Amino acid sequence: MPIHYHALKAWRFEDIEHSYTERDAILYALSVGFGDDPLDLRALDYTYGPALRAAPTMAAVLGFPGQWMRHPDTGIDWVKVVHGEQCIRLFKPMPASGTIIGRSRVKAVADKGRDKGALVLIERQVIDKPSGALLASVEQLNFCRGDGGFTERGQPGDDAPPPPPAVPGTAPDLIRELRTRPDAALLYRLNGDPNPLHADPGVARAAGFTRPILHGLATFGIAGRAILEGVCDYDPARLGMLYARFSAPVMPGETISIEMWHGAKEVLFRAKSKERDVVVLNNGRATVS
Repeated sequence: MPIHYHALKAWRFEDIEHSYTERDAILYALSVGFGDDPLDLRALDYTYGPALRAAPTMAAVLGFPGQWMRHPDTGIDWVKVVHGEQCIRLFKPMPASGTIIGRSRVKAVADKGRDKGALVLIERQVIDKPSGALLASVEQLNFCRGDGGFTERGQPGDDAPPPPPAVPGTAPDLIRELRTRPDAALLYRLNGDPNPLHADPGVARAAGFTRPILHGLATFGIAGRAILEGVCDYDPARLGMLYARFSAPVMPGETISIEMWHGAKEVLFRAKSKERDVVVLNNGRATVS
């Protein structure tokens, strides 16, 4: 069954009510590297204390609609789906605990051609349930490798998102190196992503990896943590948007080197595996105040 544009654009997502505690916020912060320096008192606010803060990138794991692309009515060959890009826009600091509503929709379905695949952009609003305030907007771009060419069969298609800006060719203004834990994937999966690719060596080998890999959203969160520290002085209210394109996986235990070029209101960045000299996040952009 080919991809079905109209079915995807009209896909009905149930609102997801997601309650989380301060313990969940601490677990998320630890899983993306907060607390690696026990003497960093500013980072400690994300893992301990009466003035506990939630990491801004925690918005990416709240109210997630699940593995809906596996439904046969989507027409998507889900085993070939790759998480391509991620973006969060933050309107208010995330509470350290609370109940949110995750409200998702398919924002765009773009045809890249029969030989290339299709792009499916999902937008999720993260809404504070008690007040109704919009806390964040989360966009996830999935690359459906087996599903291109649907417009050749007479279906409509949306415009593909514009290409993200490249990072400058000059030396970065700031580099932050963060070493991941050998058990980083086992820790991060407790945020709600139980995919065995990140835990089971046999599953990882079957997918072409020598061992379980780190979640892309964990790498995304680590980059967000580096920008929060290096540019925003750990103030979550100063981070307005974070975007990155996934280009390669991180192996747990590797050091992630986040290279940043920053101005008054914008940071361009990329992240590399220091050990393999491989770019793992590219075309990164953040807005800051």
